[in-house]
Amino acid sequence: MQVIIEKLTESQIEEKQIRKWSIWEKEVSEFEWFYDSMEQCLFLEGEVTVKTSEGEYLISKGDFVTFNKGLACTWQVKKAVRKYYKFY
Repeated sequence: MQVIIEKLTESQIEEKQIRKWSIWEKEVSEFEWFYDSMEQCLFLEGEVTVKTSEGEYLISKGDFVTFNKGLACTWQVKKAVRKYYKFY
């Protein structure tokens, strides 16, 4: 699975120290992306459809997402995004 979408509890967010991660913001747009390392992120705002060879994933506020290394995809940002993120 190239994209994993989860819901985290408040204690899981604290345990992972997500609020210390960097914040990324993006306006409504569409772009191609390739992950040369794994990314984990927590969506604070927005709505995105990520298209991959496996299918489409709808991501929105409150979703904790893992994008695995090697993923090639297209991001369709439908509502402006604000998220915490970290690359590994």
